[in-house]
Order: sequence, then structure tokens, then C-alpha cells
Amino acid sequence: MTSAQLAIVLGTRPEIIKLAPIIQECRRRDIAHTVVHTGQHYSPRLTEVFFEELQLPSPDHTLGVGSDTHGEQTGSMIAGIESVLLDVDPRTVLVQGDTNTTLAATIAASKLDVELAHVEAGLRSDDRQMPEEVNRIICDHTADQLFAPTTEAATNLRDEGIEADRITVTGNTVVDALQRHRRIALERNTLPEGLGDVPGEYGLVTLHRAENVDEPERFADILSGIDRVARAFDLELIYPVHPRAREVLSDLPVPDTVRPVEPLEYLDFLRLEAEARLILTDSGGVQEEACVLGVPCVTLRENTERPETIAVGANRLGGVSPERIAEAARVVLAADDEWDNPFGDGDAARRILEASAATPAREVVQ
Repeated sequence: MTSAQLAIVLGTRPEIIKLAPIIQECRRRDIAHTVVHTGQHYSPRLTEVFFEELQLPSPDHTLGVGSDTHGEQTGSMIAGIESVLLDVDPRTVLVQGDTNTTLAATIAASKLDVELAHVEAGLRSDDRQMPEEVNRIICDHTADQLFAPTTEAATNLRDEGIEADRITVTGNTVVDALQRHRRIALERNTLPEGLGDVPGEYGLVTLHRAENVDEPERFADILSGIDRVARAFDLELIYPVHPRAREVLSDLPVPDTVRPVEPLEYLDFLRLEAEARLILTDSGGVQEEACVLGVPCVTLRENTERPETIAVGANRLGGVSPERIAEAARVVLAADDEWDNPFGDGDAARRILEASAATPAREVVQ
């Protein structure tokens, strides 16, 4: 049996990005830890590149679960994570966000009576039809330590009856990651020629949620909406196509204002984000990144678990109808393009590890 103070469980590219600052801080502080990659998002090339770009060693344990139904995938991950935890015997399991990886690690840790710490706790969309919302609630009500990125997230937890002494407001590790990598991304010259050559003259699109891309009629409405935006503001829209969307997209008429491209490496995507005039997305993490980078955002959903981005004026809900998407873009682009960053000062990883290592006074970052 090996031993580690902390078992960090991840499985998707957003989790790698947001947990990278914590892994790096563990290494800096010489905290014994092990990294478990479930393989929920698994492409050998992209996974290896993500770890290399973020200057991380390869995961200590790779489960290679891959995609499947929610039940099959989550069940396989629970069994795999349990096996690792029995071998490693960590004091604490640390998870991030709201994925099936998060849920599986939560259940595995709970069954083995291992302390659980949840990074990015307290986010709520108030939409129980979202699989992620169910995952968040289960994890938050199971975890021993809840690291909320904002005071609003902490309030959500207290309103659900969670004891205040389990909650620490730390800021969001997305700020840590962006502060570390933004300059590197902007200095790189690895994007294909003609892709995002002129800052501010293109928009960036991400679409991956099942409810948006699995239903062709809904997907077509969104494409029509973003086409209206492109024509109204004279923008080429760069769209890195998520594997989930590729098959449906191939059967739809793609507007000539939209340029589909293959998925991008992290630093290339970050550069496109930072220099875009507008971002249109259904991703929670991209909403945060746009807000921190100072780029106006339209969320292609009916709700968001990141209401702070709307409150500061960085983001608008566009829904999925062409008219609403176009109107949301008009409003957000006409608004003041300077706002306060609601996600902290870039020191979240330190706060999380210090709270994990002892029982300090709870620190609020706002």
C-alpha cells in the first residue's frame, strides 16, 4: 500500500485546468498527493498535451473509463476510484465541479469513510433537469469541506442547511490558472494561419451540452442565432467542434459566417478567448473565463450557475432562439466593457490547501 495525504480526482479537461493550480501548489509545498484521472474525457493526444501545457506530471493513476451511459460510466468510475483509494489510503479526497467524475469520487470516498473536499462548491442553476445540478447537490451535501468560489455560492450552501464551519470562500482556481497561463498563450504562435489573426475581429463559439447539440432542430436554431450575431457585428465565428456535436453538425447547414475547427489545445483556445470580441457558449467554465479575461459573453442556455457573471455585466442569457441570441449579443456588446472580477484574486489554490491541511479561520474573498 502506498500513502498520500491528498487524492486529487479528475476526469475532464475543465477539471484538469482548474485543479492544475492545486496540483502545482502541492508540489511547491511538498504535500504528498496522488492524481487519479478517470478518463471521462479521454483522448490520448489531448490529455497528454493538456498535462504538458499546464506543466503537470502525468497522472499517477489512469482508469481509462471513457464515454458511456451515465450509469455505466459512473459505476465504472466508482469501482476504479475505490480500488485506488484502498491502495493509496489518503486522508482526503479532493474533487472539483459537477461532473460524473465528481459524483463517482464522492460516492467512493463516502463509502470508504474518507474525508471529502469539494472545490467549486455551492453553484446552483436551480434546474434539476441538468445532470450537473444533481451532481453538485449530492457532492455538496456529502462533502466534509466545501470550497465555495464566491460569497453567493457560500450563501447557497448555508440556505440549504449546510453548517457554516464546513464552508470556506476561497475564490475560483480558474483565476489562478488564467493568471499563470494568459501571457504564455498570447505569446504563442501555434494557431493555424488565418485563425484569429486580428484581435477583436472574430467571435468564439463553444457548444457541447446534450440538450443543445443532440437535438438537430434546437442546434439549427442556435446556429441561426449566432449567424445573426456574426452578420450584425461583422464577425467570423470560430467554432472548435466538441466530439459530441460533430455528427449532428455534419447533417446541418452551417452558416458561412461560422468556421468549424478541430478541438484546440488549452493555450491556443485561451489565446482565442482572450482576443475575441465576443464569446457565445453553453459552457459554465467558459463563462467564467470570459468574465475574468474581460470579454463579453452570451450564454446559450436558459439559466446559469454563474449568476455573478450576469450581475457584473459580463454575460447575458441568450437562450436558444435566434431572436434572443441576437438581442443578448447586442445588449452585452453595447454595455460597459469593464467590470469587476467576481472570482477572486488568483490565490485560491493556496487557500484551499491551507484549509485542507488544518482548521484555520474561514477566509472570505470578495
